[in-house]
Amino acid sequence: MTSYAAEAFFDLGEFAHRDLFAEQSYVWEGLVALKSYMDAAAYQELPAWVPRAVPLPETVICLEGVCLKATGAVIDYGDATKGKLAVVKDGQRLPGASVLMAGAVLVGERFRIGRGVLVESGAFLQGPVVLGDHTVVRQGAYLRGYCLVGRRCVVGHVTEVKHAVFLDDAKAGHFAYLGDSILGNGVNLGAGTKLANLRFVGGEVQVKTVEGLRSTGLKKMGAILGDRVQTGCNSVTNPGTLLGQDSLVLPCVTVRSGYHPGHSVIRS
Repeated sequence: MTSYAAEAFFDLGEFAHRDLFAEQSYVWEGLVALKSYMDAAAYQELPAWVPRAVPLPETVICLEGVCLKATGAVIDYGDATKGKLAVVKDGQRLPGASVLMAGAVLVGERFRIGRGVLVESGAFLQGPVVLGDHTVVRQGAYLRGYCLVGRRCVVGHVTEVKHAVFLDDAKAGHFAYLGDSILGNGVNLGAGTKLANLRFVGGEVQVKTVEGLRSTGLKKMGAILGDRVQTGCNSVTNPGTLLGQDSLVLPCVTVRSGYHPGHSVIRS
């Protein structure tokens, strides 16, 4: 295993989509493969009465691939990431039910929504989107397609996500931008974190390593954050940034592109 393999950044043992990284030499190859991986995935069929490209006129309950109107349901909007979202309909509790609140917008047909998921009013989801169990998509979130989100994750208020992966328990809670990026298990982004993905001068994003520049084959690549990385509020990463496990980025810091080993503390 090289220092730049997926296993050096993430514990993939419990991740439902570990095959995205199978037999790849470099962790960024997961981004190269993301589109084809999601294009080949199975998605649930949403009924015709669930409108597309306009705000949902009423709350929708999803359970085991079946969608129900929430008319008459009692919903306890507890913390979904802790399994506290609860739905009772027609006197029956519906364990594992997910909730798409009225006012959320779905564009396209390719959605896979896990158990106990909450999508809040005002969120905008453009398929393909996969949401793992007990994940929350908060009000104002913008998912722009090819978003692969694991279990117990948070896609936060006014957070924009495009062609990106969240491993389990990753959280981008407030005002973040994630373009062409991967968040490892337990990553937490401080409010206003931006993972920039496009070079000013264009061209391929290359990763700076101790051995020299490594080609990625990507014109857009943001950041890859290993397990339990934390960023402070209003921090920014440059295109082609790799942060090893348990690294910290202090608030208002701009992180230079390239590889930063595990347990790094980025101060300036």
